[in-house]
Amino acid sequence: MDTKVQKWGNSLGVRIPRSVALEAGLRAGSAVEISAKNEAVVIRLVDRPRYRLSELLKGIKRSNLHDIVDTGPAVGREVL
Repeated sequence: MDTKVQKWGNSLGVRIPRSVALEAGLRAGSAVEISAKNEAVVIRLVDRPRYRLSELLKGIKRSNLHDIVDTGPAVGREVL
């Protein structure tokens, strides 16, 4: 399938046809890695890391806790 490279600000852009995106598993917001190899442009999906709250909480230690920040008294309906 042929398409054109177009100017997009200071960069270049290529529209990926729907059929190609579906076949490659791409969708809006997909994280990808772009590289050049032997005069070809290679676009690969990148797995975004998945975080679990329990894993993140394990990283909290006394040494990396910040002090309490006083933001003043409640000014709205924060406290009922």
